[in-house]
Amino acid sequence: MVHEFLLRSPFMKYVFPVRSGIRVRQADLGRDGAVSTVGMARWLEDARIRLEFPQFEQLVAAGEFGPYQIIFVGQSVERLAPVRRTDADIEVHTDIRRIGRSSFTYGHAVFARGNQVGAGDATVVLLGVAGPLALPEELVADLTALARPDSDDTVATRPDAERHRRSHYAYFAPLRARISDVDLNQHVNYLALAAWYDEAVAAFTTSALDLGGLVPDLSPSSYRIDYVGEVTYPGDYDIGVLVGSFDADVVHYQLGIFLGDTCLGVADAIGPRGELRARSSGPC
Repeated sequence: MVHEFLLRSPFMKYVFPVRSGIRVRQADLGRDGAVSTVGMARWLEDARIRLEFPQFEQLVAAGEFGPYQIIFVGQSVERLAPVRRTDADIEVHTDIRRIGRSSFTYGHAVFARGNQVGAGDATVVLLGVAGPLALPEELVADLTALARPDSDDTVATRPDAERHRRSHYAYFAPLRARISDVDLNQHVNYLALAAWYDEAVAAFTTSALDLGGLVPDLSPSSYRIDYVGEVTYPGDYDIGVLVGSFDADVVHYQLGIFLGDTCLGVADAIGPRGELRARSSGPC
């Protein structure tokens, strides 16, 4: 998980190879006036888009590599402290944590006022017509130039097969894909899917607390998301929710996206417990 990496990584003593200034947008803010977890995930996306891979870009421009798509297979984001619109000097620092045969992993740390307020990572794979493509030497060279020298990151452990079964989940929130969710790869964007998980947790906590129409502000502060299959438009989906564990302060959620009985993605989230009772925190 992200917090485990934070504990063993003195970010303030490490100079990230790329730093991106961030402007807080109204859409980034949650109901408490601070940047939401999904809003912070957008910042990480902005930082990744700004990265340049000059040797690889020249290779593609010369028509010597492709066709290909960049597909996300997993990402995480964690808010470590509140960030507000009035905060100054907000930056996302980015490096490369792992370079595989056909995939690589971005690493991120978010800073405001010189203090770390968030972290995350994202693993992508280069996909061709026949399946995953080996990373070309030019891209490996670009990635190596941005790699953390002492990185010991390994491939994140993916959830077990039980998480892909509809019967694993105790509560379901129905969601319909919107055309605004669709990206240039013609499937529902990974950031839209993160917002879907937020919707499901809100539906679960609203149902559990029954506050007479009021929606409790118990949005997760961290997500670890694994993508299993394509979520497309149009489509009616169900988001499964199960409370894996809880203590006096936080709830650990297990989440899954389903089209019928087919699992298309799973996620782990950690959110505040608030007024959730032990009975409502357990399986519904």
